[in-house]
Amino acid sequence: MRTRWYAGPSPQQLTLVWQSASLLLGYPDRRLLETLPVVEAAAARLPATLGDPLREVAAHLALTPLEELQVDYVSTFDTRRRCNLFLTYFLHGDTRKRGMALLRFKQAYLRAGFRLAEAGEHAELPDHLCVVLEFGATVDHELARRLLTDHRAGLELLRLALLDCHSPWAPAVEAVTRTLPRLRGEEHEVVRRLAADGPPEEEVGLSPYDLDHPLVPQPMAQPLPTPTLRGGH
Repeated sequence: MRTRWYAGPSPQQLTLVWQSASLLLGYPDRRLLETLPVVEAAAARLPATLGDPLREVAAHLALTPLEELQVDYVSTFDTRRRCNLFLTYFLHGDTRKRGMALLRFKQAYLRAGFRLAEAGEHAELPDHLCVVLEFGATVDHELARRLLTDHRAGLELLRLALLDCHSPWAPAVEAVTRTLPRLRGEEHEVVRRLAADGPPEEEVGLSPYDLDHPLVPQPMAQPLPTPTLRGGH
């Protein structure tokens, strides 16, 4: 798949791309399959460079048996270090530095009035790509864009790794990267190093960010808007 960059998406386009990608990159279940027509309708409202990759993933999910999708998803994202949906993992692995990076995500959400609390069957850490994309689509475009851009090298490694293993989820990440600035000079070197060596492997604990209790998005005042893909921010 050739990389085509789309510069300057509108706020409405960001909402549609990020919310669609957040759904498509989530663990496949019946609820996700039920939302695919909505995702496809949203993709049809986007320029081809953004909408086509989303439609490609939606079509694969719609045509593949659910059990097969679930096995493939776990094999892709839970067992391959370079196919990791946790953005801070690429630069920091399971090290103390990653704990500080996770804390930065949590504090960014708090500044936007979005509290992360323990609970929920589908708990995720604040750097999970789907969480960041949903936050960006429904709460704060610019803050989410900064978080994604700060981890641009890791996101690029994820994109390349998914392409290398011919993952059907690769186009969803491709669509996200097309909403972001191109890699800067030093980021190319970071990607090259990560591709060669992978994330750090030393396990020294993630204090001060406690990973014994996974976190999920919870409201500080108003609930996080339910995904509607109607556009607008």
